[in-house]
Amino acid sequence: MRLMIFVSHEIRLKMCASRTPAEWDETFELFVNMTLGYMALNMGQRYLNRIERLPMHTSIRIGHQYMLELLNQHPDRMFNKIRMYRPCFEMLIQVLRQKTTLQNSRYLTLEEQVMIFVYVILQKATNRMAIEDWQHSGSTIYVVFTRICKAIAFLSQTFIKPPNFDAIPDEIRWNPKYYPYFQVTILNMVRLCQYPYLVILINLLWQNCIGAINGTHIAAHAPADVANNFRGRKSTVTSNMLVICSFDMLFTYVVIGWEGVVHDSRVLTTQLEDPTSGFPHPPPGKYYLVDSGYSNKSGFLAPFRNVPYHLCDARRRARGINGPTELFNYRHASLRNCIERCFGVLNARFPILRYMTNFSLIRQREIAMCCCVLHNFIRLHNRGDPLFDRYGVNGVMPPSDSDSDDDAPSSSGTARDQGANSRNDNNFANDMRDRIMFEMYLNYN
Repeated sequence: MRLMIFVSHEIRLKMCASRTPAEWDETFELFVNMTLGYMALNMGQRYLNRIERLPMHTSIRIGHQYMLELLNQHPDRMFNKIRMYRPCFEMLIQVLRQKTTLQNSRYLTLEEQVMIFVYVILQKATNRMAIEDWQHSGSTIYVVFTRICKAIAFLSQTFIKPPNFDAIPDEIRWNPKYYPYFQVTILNMVRLCQYPYLVILINLLWQNCIGAINGTHIAAHAPADVANNFRGRKSTVTSNMLVICSFDMLFTYVVIGWEGVVHDSRVLTTQLEDPTSGFPHPPPGKYYLVDSGYSNKSGFLAPFRNVPYHLCDARRRARGINGPTELFNYRHASLRNCIERCFGVLNARFPILRYMTNFSLIRQREIAMCCCVLHNFIRLHNRGDPLFDRYGVNGVMPPSDSDSDDDAPSSSGTARDQGANSRNDNNFANDMRDRIMFEMYLNYN
């Protein structure tokens, strides 16, 4: 093409320099012949390319056959590919058919569409990797991924629900380390609320502890103009996610999309103050377990500060537990450890949360929500899941590369960020924590 432009330019110069009509006619004829020759050569090249064009997706194992191969052969092959076994996968397909508008498309069954989506988020696969493995075009992979992502994120209303505040978790009821202490009688509640003249003779025990709260950082891919807002304390681009979980390792509330620079306490305070956030506020007398990054107040039981807290700190020392505050912090950490184990299962099952590909910020939030929905779904429908068995033992901690702000001080002050509660509420929470601590230490000795 460049050669043709150069020659045409030279011919035009020669035509302008022609002095006689004969020279001009000769030059014009040369220009016309070269133009026709180039057009013929270009058309011939296009014709040859059309004839010799090779089809791309010619693998014998097409997407549907590959799906059937995974479903009908060794179950570990399917688990290694999509991190769930066939009965759980079939139950997921049934739920999607019942609760969403997803159906078989013209060329892809719903089973194949869901398997493509789960494969991408579990194997952190790019669009080109999915094209090669499933033998579909890039546009087909994109449309399928977007459709299934929105449908599974919609299921969060069904599978991520607030806990039952009246039920006593079995993890506390049948554990002597927790059950006698992480509870309070109505009489003690009345006394701690500074109503000494009111006597209620009720022997009913209220189970106080209803779950654990913590924040975690997941990988993000932010535009260059806002990337600095997503850089956490480890200088990596992350997004902050606030999570409430039950002691059965089920997520009961999830908030996704906060910038990585935001502290966990600010995220919690904003959700508490927002009436439209849907935050499951604990009833009077009940509380969530939080770490030292939050303040101890009504509805949120935090450990003692400036006292060894983490399980590894208590197990590493030969002298054992020293004092009531260390005992309280140790058992507080062992009970709150359920949320750390939830993060361990989530990161182990969904590597895309550690290596997010180039999606939009809205799509990244939907992907993270889909991971939480699938986490709860697998927990409910597959109690023998290997990852839950691995992290289900109390004391098992997630990998150390997670970017968590458990012990990081708040840039604006934890007390100031969560100062919406009155002083009486804080006094009530501190008195209740002291009572639990001393009762626990007396029985420990």
